[in-house]
Amino acid sequence: MACRAPRPAQARGDSVSRVSTSGGSGGGSAGAETGGGTGGFLSVLECVSGKLASHAGVASASFAGLAKSPCVIPAGGSRRPDAFRLLPLGPRRNGVFSSFPASPVRVVPFPYADPVALFETFAEEPFAALLHSGARDGERGRYSYIAADPFLRLAADESGVWIDGAALDLDPFTALERALDRCALPQGESPVPFATGAVGFLSYELGRHLERLPAPKRSPAPFPEMLFGLYDTVLAFDHQDTAAYVLSCGLPEAEGLARSARAQARADHMLARLAHASPRRRPADWTARASWTPVQPRAEVEAGIARVIEYIRAGDIFQANLTQAMLAQRPAGLTDYELYLRLLELSPAPFSALLTGEGTHAVISASPERFLRLTAEGKVETRPIKGTRPRDPDPARDAANAAALLASPKDRAENLMIVDLMRNDLSRVSRIGSVSVPVLNGLETFASVHHLVSVVESQLRPGIRPVDVLRACFPGGSITGAPKIRAMEIIHELEPLPRGLYCGAIGWIGFDGAMDTSIVIRTLARSGETLIAQAGGGIVADSVPADEYEESMVKIAPLLRAVSGEPA
Repeated sequence: MACRAPRPAQARGDSVSRVSTSGGSGGGSAGAETGGGTGGFLSVLECVSGKLASHAGVASASFAGLAKSPCVIPAGGSRRPDAFRLLPLGPRRNGVFSSFPASPVRVVPFPYADPVALFETFAEEPFAALLHSGARDGERGRYSYIAADPFLRLAADESGVWIDGAALDLDPFTALERALDRCALPQGESPVPFATGAVGFLSYELGRHLERLPAPKRSPAPFPEMLFGLYDTVLAFDHQDTAAYVLSCGLPEAEGLARSARAQARADHMLARLAHASPRRRPADWTARASWTPVQPRAEVEAGIARVIEYIRAGDIFQANLTQAMLAQRPAGLTDYELYLRLLELSPAPFSALLTGEGTHAVISASPERFLRLTAEGKVETRPIKGTRPRDPDPARDAANAAALLASPKDRAENLMIVDLMRNDLSRVSRIGSVSVPVLNGLETFASVHHLVSVVESQLRPGIRPVDVLRACFPGGSITGAPKIRAMEIIHELEPLPRGLYCGAIGWIGFDGAMDTSIVIRTLARSGETLIAQAGGGIVADSVPADEYEESMVKIAPLLRAVSGEPA
């Protein structure tokens, strides 16, 4: 894949001095095998790392399943990129869109079906991802995506950063940025916002790469700090139009014809895999059960909340988001997919997700909260949640709870503080005067709770890219506090475990520069056979510790019930 000149080094660890390689045998000319060929893959890795210790043995094994559909450049064929234009940029023809002569994105419609049902085909594979709009809620509930078999895998923990097992001397944000830079595709016509790119998560402790924060504490259920796959083929579902598509861009092939052939082969392969999938979701099996153990007793949680209030009254902060955690051992026979089915029945949400990771970890999420959405044109949106009331089965009491939340000075002030924080974060990367708040303290209702939600928008400055926006805003204001850095220091002092995945971000970043991510709340994280559930809330000066504890239990209840086997 053609490499552009790298950007000038940035302040935080932008140089590269060490890359190692590992893995099986390489081989073949670029495009000679559907494993991507070493040419395309090595081009990505060379650009990301700056140098390779050796070119031997770096071919990606993740393409082995496509070996029966080779992408071969015909003998004597031209390698000029402009010789392989599939279609001019413009209207759709025969299910194909072209975004650039050397970078076609092939779009193939297929019969619409339930993405959760189809994902069962991929659920036991490493690095399979379901980003599911579990609640049909306007734009946020319109699209779902399935991604599997990435051509590049990026991982980070507190000891280092790796791309497909090759160690990099980069901070995780820079590694992600460089990988995306070298796979960038111009914006093209597409029926869905995400037309191939990166899918994965950022854990809360990545904040230490952006600010001076204490080293993370040890966890009984350690989690990667970052895990992303780069996917050249994605299944997309438009629930509003009841339409479904395979999108395939042909990366990491470098040349136009090889890339086009790979895009077609990968799309065909994905459709073949769906041929035997059930289009209907089966009911969750509630047989397997496990019990939860709180990390802290209630008295200790409430004492921590009281300590936050002392910090607020002393003038250290205005607000901090303090959380509690519970642990359980995954019962025998309960798969991550089965657990996701349970959680979806209990708590459908617009930013639900199931990520299988590398196999030793998994993400089962029912998040209601958007962190950052970025269009390819540079418009960014965040939707912080602050303020909660429980749902009630009685319609009159339920309406009263919602009205009480809307009228609550405490909850409205709590939300306003975080809106101000997010306005400040976005202003660091936005055009002057473009930051606005079109919705302040709006009411949104979910399966188990009512929330106050605000919307903050802006237009990015020229040259700002998705990872720049993540650097400016991560971790989100709604799950830290104000001022953010001091609140994070207090969180580290008072919470006995690192947050890990919790309060990080899950989502996708397109090769065209678009992005959509959620805040990791209402989420189960699996580390080995240990499950961890966490919940909390914003503490302000007039918070009552007992009330805050009860609110956190309302939020965590669907997670606990999903594992303890209590159906809706």
